[in-house]
Amino acid sequence: MRVIRASEIGAYLYCHRAWWYQIRGFPSQNRTELAAGTRHHLRNSRRAFQAAVLRLLAWILLLAALALLAAWAVRELL
Repeated sequence: MRVIRASEIGAYLYCHRAWWYQIRGFPSQNRTELAAGTRHHLRNSRRAFQAAVLRLLAWILLLAALALLAAWAVRELL
């Protein structure tokens, strides 16, 4: 029995004929658009990763600032 992937289900729901061509091994005629879509997704995933790293850095800086503020406050009170 052949494994059916989620991308195949999406292709089938979008266009039954495109799905049929895909499982029969016919080459796609819109390779330029597919390559552009791949580049778009790679760029988007890179940006999402950068955003996650920046968010983590912001939390680290915030915690460091709070620790410095607490240390300063303790020193001023003693």
